[in-house]
Amino acid sequence: MSAIIEIEDYSWQYLDSSVPALNNISLSIEEGTFVGVIGPNGSGKTTLAYSMDGLIPGQYHGIKNGTVKILGREVEEYPQGELQQQVGVVFSDPESQFTAMTVEDELVFGMENLGMTIPEIRECLEWVLNLTNLGPLLNKPPYEISGGQKQQVALAAVLAMTPKVLILDEPTSMLDPLSRRRVFDVLDRLTREQKNTIIVIEHSLENLIPLADRMILLSDGQIVLDAGTRAFFQHVDLLLEKGISPPGAMRCFYELSRAGIYKGSLPLTVDEAYEKLTKLLVGRKRPANPQREGSQA
Repeated sequence: MSAIIEIEDYSWQYLDSSVPALNNISLSIEEGTFVGVIGPNGSGKTTLAYSMDGLIPGQYHGIKNGTVKILGREVEEYPQGELQQQVGVVFSDPESQFTAMTVEDELVFGMENLGMTIPEIRECLEWVLNLTNLGPLLNKPPYEISGGQKQQVALAAVLAMTPKVLILDEPTSMLDPLSRRRVFDVLDRLTREQKNTIIVIEHSLENLIPLADRMILLSDGQIVLDAGTRAFFQHVDLLLEKGISPPGAMRCFYELSRAGIYKGSLPLTVDEAYEKLTKLLVGRKRPANPQREGSQA
């Protein structure tokens, strides 16, 4: 597969800051890949998202070095509005993206701006409603629905414009566990049915890990770890050093490994941890004591 995003020797420093938000990073993302981006606060995650969407430098003032290319074209070379047809962004605060008075109008708004025909809009609307199960909310004001539903509407509105790249910047940070799960269920269907390139900046690792093909750790504006998901989470020492707390099941096996009780790769999910724990317990089961059995006979 070819690279849809190419970032080379890229740095960005806001005018009101004394240090770069991103410092000489290079990154290539292939089309159809699901990438998770994590890191402590202030590590440059949102700056990276804005750089790939053209919001930086389009709407922010600062000093830029290096290149950020989408589909082989530097983001600054795209005419206004054209890059956003290729890259859609969903922010942590969905209300900041709302412009209409009903959910239906919100979903249709972006498609109308793209100049899509009525049949095209109807087809896309039907597809995105099937994907997100938002049909019962079409006539409701987007400001009056639950937080999880608001985030699904924001996601659906971006998906309706069929971008090749979808970037979600901490989309579940304001949601309860059930609403968080529903957002990731939509992303799961999207990866299986559409093969979009998806980049998710997220703290909820339990939901992110099963979907991600690749993980990136940012710290102090630099990429300190970039690997396939399973290989990435074998570096728990580094994650803890950077303030990242792995999921409980993974942390449990990490501690077992440190204690010399377990040898092998760390589990990525609860189900995988259960299987490994079962095998571990069976393997450590004590054999029967013949002397004790004889004394009881």
